Amino acid sequence: MAKEIAAFIKLQIKGGAANPSPPVGPALGSKGVNIMDFCKQFNARTQDKAGKVLPVIITVYSDKSFTFVVKQPPVAVQIREAAKIAKGSDQPNRNKVGSLTWEQVKAIAQDKMPDMNAFTLKSAMSMVAGTARSMGVTVTGEFPEDIK
Repeated sequence: MAKEIAAFIKLQIKGGAANPSPPVGPALGSKGVNIMDFCKQFNARTQDKAGKVLPVIITVYSDKSFTFVVKQPPVAVQIREAAKIAKGSDQPNRNKVGSLTWEQVKAIAQDKMPDMNAFTLKSAMSMVAGTARSMGVTVTGEFPEDIK
């Protein structure tokens, strides 16, 4: 028989840097999860992505055991890294803070594809481009039409 699910916890934690301080400690402690056990497992699993913000979904079962799924970094974080900017524009329609090429947009879309609700790379690229536009980052060049 399958275990009964008690709760889902969604957090964003830097890779390889989970510790019992807030927000991790209080979120897990309130559900009765062993905080240090989670931190050790998360840090071991995300050593290769150290320093990047990673969304994690923790499934807590009724016997206080847990499993977790680590997702890819958010699109906005990847856009900031690719465009080499500290933050998005406060007025994205007036003040542009950086630019990306369609190749960079394609790389971000391919990386984030498993977590997106898009069926084709073309639609994923347009979603990434829309996020960039709302951050005040322009996408230069022509949209590559040969992508399916």
